[in-house]
Amino acid sequence: MAQPMKLRVLVVDDSGFFQRRVSEIINADSRLEVIATASNGQEGVEKALALKPDVITMDYEMPVMDGVTAVRNIMEQCPTPVLMFSSLTYEGARITLDALEAGAVDFLSKQFDAIAASEAALHKTLTDRIYEVAASRSKKIAPIVTSRVAAPTKASSVSMPKTVTRESTSPGKSLRHVEVVLIGTSTGGPAALQTVFRNIPASFSKPIIIVQHMPGSFTKAFAERLNKLTGLTVSEAQQGDKLKAGHVYVAPGGMQLMVDKRNGGSIHIHESDDRISYRPSVDMALASAAKHFGRKALAVILTGMGSDGKEGAQLLKQAGGTVWAQDEASCVIYGMPMAVIKAGIATKVLPLDDIGPQIFNEAS
Repeated sequence: MAQPMKLRVLVVDDSGFFQRRVSEIINADSRLEVIATASNGQEGVEKALALKPDVITMDYEMPVMDGVTAVRNIMEQCPTPVLMFSSLTYEGARITLDALEAGAVDFLSKQFDAIAASEAALHKTLTDRIYEVAASRSKKIAPIVTSRVAAPTKASSVSMPKTVTRESTSPGKSLRHVEVVLIGTSTGGPAALQTVFRNIPASFSKPIIIVQHMPGSFTKAFAERLNKLTGLTVSEAQQGDKLKAGHVYVAPGGMQLMVDKRNGGSIHIHESDDRISYRPSVDMALASAAKHFGRKALAVILTGMGSDGKEGAQLLKQAGGTVWAQDEASCVIYGMPMAVIKAGIATKVLPLDDIGPQIFNEAS
C-alpha cells in the first residue's frame, strides 16, 4: 500500500536555534516534513513561490522583511496556509492580529513552555496545529479588507439573504424577543468577527458577547481593534459589567465568562477549572445563557477547530434559545460549526457575509 503524501512545510525564522527546534519536531511526525527554511521574510516569500509548500510557519519579527509583510506578499502571490509564531505580549498581540488580517490562519506562542507542560504535549500541539492549518488550503485564503464600509441602517434595512436551514425551509422567524446574542469562535475567528461586525449597524439594540479562543494578553488588543471598525461599543469584558444595549463584550483570554439575567443582566468573570480545555469556553458561556436567558438568547457558532460550543448550544436549544452556525464554504476551519450542525442543534446555517445582516434584521 502506498504511503500517504507528507505535508510539505516551510519554516521561516531568523533564529537558527528556533529553525532547528521546530524542524526537528515537525520531521519527527510521520505526516509532515520540512522542505526548506528561510531566515527572513523576503527569503520566505521567495521560497514559498519557488517550492509551493503545503503550509508555512512564520516568525513575526525578522530582518529584511517582517512576518506580517511576508504573509501579505504570500497571500497576494501564492496563497498558502500560514501558522504565525508570536509573543504573549500586548505588542505581540497587535502584530499577530495584523498577521491574521493579512491572511495567516492561526498562531502559536514562541514561548513553548506556555503551549504545553511536557515535551510530548508540545510536539503534539505544534504538529497537530500545523496539520489542521494546512487543512484550510482548500478555502479561499486572502487578506481581509481593512477599510471601513458604511453600515446599513434600519431605515434602509438589510435585504434578507438566502439561507440554508436544517429544520425548516420557511422564512426566519422574528427574534425580537432576544435579549442577548452570544458568538463563539476559534481558528479564523478574528477575521470572521470583523466581517460580521462590519454588517451590524450602530443602531443594533441588544448586547453581544464574543467568546474567541485567545490568550489573555490578546483579547484586550482584539477588542480595541474591533471597536475601531464598528459603530457599536466594543470592550474586553470585566467582572460585574452590566449588559448594555449596543455594547459588545469580548471574553478575556485565560478566564471564563458567564452571563446572569438578574439585576438587569450582568457578566461574571472567574478563574478557569483546569479540567476545562478552553479558556474562555464557548460551552461555559452558552450554558450560563441557557440557565438565565433561555429562549431570549441567540447563539452563533463561527469557524474554529474542535467542538467547543456544541454542549452549551444543546443546553441553550433545550431551554428554548436559538442557535445558528456558519456554513462550511465560508469557514476557515469547519470544526465548531460542523459539531452543532451535525447534532441537529442549528436552526440556520449561514454564509459568513450573511450573519451580520441576519442578526440585525431578526434580533433588532
